[in-house]
Amino acid sequence: MPTYLPFDPNPRRPVKAPPPKTVDSQFHVLGPIDKYPERPGAAYRMPTATWEAALRVHKTLGIERGVIVQTTTYGADHAVVLDGLAAMGPNYRGCANALVFAEANDAYLAKLHDAGVRGARFSFRQELGAVLSDADFARAIARIRELGWYVKIQPEKDGIVSSVAKYENLDVPVLIDHMARPDPEAGRNDPNLRKMLELLAKGNFWVMLSLGEKTSKLGPPYDDVIPIARAYIEAALDHCVWASDWPHPVSVKQPPNDADLLELMYRYAPDQAELEKILVHNPARLFGFPD
Repeated sequence: MPTYLPFDPNPRRPVKAPPPKTVDSQFHVLGPIDKYPERPGAAYRMPTATWEAALRVHKTLGIERGVIVQTTTYGADHAVVLDGLAAMGPNYRGCANALVFAEANDAYLAKLHDAGVRGARFSFRQELGAVLSDADFARAIARIRELGWYVKIQPEKDGIVSSVAKYENLDVPVLIDHMARPDPEAGRNDPNLRKMLELLAKGNFWVMLSLGEKTSKLGPPYDDVIPIARAYIEAALDHCVWASDWPHPVSVKQPPNDADLLELMYRYAPDQAELEKILVHNPARLFGFPD
């Protein structure tokens, strides 16, 4: 099993504080491994990144709310998310991994909901070994509709176009991760960007402005991803959210300081009213926080 680089353990304060009630719409909790063993066949092992470390990063950045997203590392066993939610309190929500619908019973799903889970992440990255069959996918969507959750999509490395046929006609809220993984060198002609804009026009799709540091072809300060984020903000401001993706799983280069990523968000939305929608009001609506 390959190993990857850890997060920057010394987060700095950003150049300005984010608005009160800012939400980090995706971060992960990993380990310690002796308490939370990986599922058989897990595709990767990350250095330990506990909820205590996540809380320290959020407090340094000025982030008051967040969503713990279950990684494929643990599959259907959500102990790490349940423990994290219990410890971090009511300002945090959870997002399950969709494998739970194939392996867990209704009582376990109710336990997740009661703990604050409000969505499930579906992976289409074949290398992670967590892609549901068509039948399991259909059953999971039916259950999500009953629970009132949102669907979260983890695109393949080459974007959403190869898998979008499976979910583009869903009638529940759907959040697409990582700006749909467009190629910044392709500009407005990138097929993933064009498809994401098409989905946003439907009204029930959302886009997560995240992973700019890995999407960029130019590297810091990531100027080439700003036009991508702007395209989404100008098309559907009310359906954009932001995430750190801490602790930056499967990083083969040293992840940036997390303040760099929040400041990149500030460059996506230099207007304060836009910024507050993306960091505060939009995620409050999607994840069920009091606004």
